[in-house]
Amino acid sequence: KGELETAIAAFIDHYNNHRCHESIGNLTPADVYFGRGETILAQRRRIKQQTIQNRRLNHQRQAA
Repeated sequence: KGELETAIAAFIDHYNNHRCHESIGNLTPADVYFGRGETILAQRRRIKQQTIQNRRLNHQRQAA
């Protein structure tokens, strides 16, 4: 492969498999295409809820 083909392949891999796209819920195109999107979003919601709960508990402990 030439340098240009290698660079294009790297860009395509990054764009489709690593870069989150705001227009599709901050998922990668590969996540959406392969049906992983809802699982990832559900996991993010769980993490967010746990983080909020931990912050509230820490705040309550500091206030006491």
